[in-house]
Amino acid sequence: MDAQYKRGAPQARNLELAIALLVVGGALPAVSVSLWYLWRQPLPPEVRWTLTIVIVVFWIASGSAARQMATRSLNVIANLLGALREGDYSIRGLSARSGSSMAMVMREVNDLGSTLQRQRTEAVESTALLTHVMQEIAVAVFAFDPLHQLLLVNKAGERLFGKTQVDLLGTPATGMGMDEYLTGEPRRLIDRAIGGRKGRYEVRRAAFYRDGRPHHLIVIADLSQALREEEQAAWQRIVRVLSHEINNSLTPIKSIAHSLRRIVDRAAGSAADRAAGISGFERSDEVSQGLSLIEERSGALGRFLRAYAQLARLPKPQPRPLSVTDLMMRIVELEKRLPVRVTPSPEIRLVADSDQLEQALINLVRNAVDASLETNGAVSVRWSTLGDWAEIAIDDEGKGLPDTSNLFVPFFTTKPNGSGIGLALSRQIAEAHGGTITLENRVGAVGCRAALRLPMKMSQ
Repeated sequence: MDAQYKRGAPQARNLELAIALLVVGGALPAVSVSLWYLWRQPLPPEVRWTLTIVIVVFWIASGSAARQMATRSLNVIANLLGALREGDYSIRGLSARSGSSMAMVMREVNDLGSTLQRQRTEAVESTALLTHVMQEIAVAVFAFDPLHQLLLVNKAGERLFGKTQVDLLGTPATGMGMDEYLTGEPRRLIDRAIGGRKGRYEVRRAAFYRDGRPHHLIVIADLSQALREEEQAAWQRIVRVLSHEINNSLTPIKSIAHSLRRIVDRAAGSAADRAAGISGFERSDEVSQGLSLIEERSGALGRFLRAYAQLARLPKPQPRPLSVTDLMMRIVELEKRLPVRVTPSPEIRLVADSDQLEQALINLVRNAVDASLETNGAVSVRWSTLGDWAEIAIDDEGKGLPDTSNLFVPFFTTKPNGSGIGLALSRQIAEAHGGTITLENRVGAVGCRAALRLPMKMSQ
């Protein structure tokens, strides 16, 4: 800015000289005629020279005055612009004569000062807000200069390293163990110690420019607390479900066992029983019924625990090439209760875990057949490609679903004898392959559609 101002100075002096020369040159004809007429008159020499000197001095003084007036106006404008350049937006120029060019220039300069003052106020307030937000957020923020030295850190970063901002500023990234995060993937999950605190962290990197030079912004979020809270909530849900199911089985078992104990106590038979006509065969029937109920509830409890174990111990998929056509034909042949119609579909090759996909699709086909058997409807399957995705759709002609919000919640079921595991397990298998499962009522037709969407090739 100073260099531009200095380059503009000779132009301003040329403008002032030009104005003075214009004034002097414009008055030259009048001065020449006046002097010619003066020296033609019969006047004493003293008078002639006196008048000549007055005319010439007035002529030169007019040019000098014009130059000084232009200089003062330009100096005022230069001082106002200099104050704006220095950041002093409170200075204002006095209003010149209304309607003049100088008045217009002053008005524009004053408006420029007001605009810059308002923008600086907004910038200061925005910076203060940003600083306050950055200091109060729970994630650690670090800014490094092009030499990878710490330029900025917030309170969360101070807590993470257990040091104050004064101690951390200027520390190289290598000394903080963060040099590896300045390159490579811009987002990563790590499980390590940072600043002496071991935990699981999410690290994000972004670039920004300051004074035209690239800088690095590192944001570190501690996931340990959130994961612990989610883990605690998950365990609480598991305990509630297990308690509910086990109590549902133990309560009737306890009641039946109590009744059987009373029957056994009377097993020897009493005169009163014989008088009442109660035979030993009737007691034997009661014992058999009680034992059957105990066996039934115990079996239900065992099935529940096995289903839960299946959901909790799903192994990691072992992907290998497979044919969707061959996979679906095997699944359709397994269903004997209702013929499943296969809609002609293109040949699709996937890289996935055949055993897990087969389990998920068996659950979906079985649910579709269960729904269609209630209404004497039909079931059809088809598959297609959508870009880099393969979609397998299973349509039934059942009653449809009044509410689909809880279908994938573990242990939630709409069937009288259902375990609530099938759909949850199927979705877990789909997500392990990077895919999705949707179950919704069909549009323009009765029944539901289950759609399994999978990537054509699993990411390793």
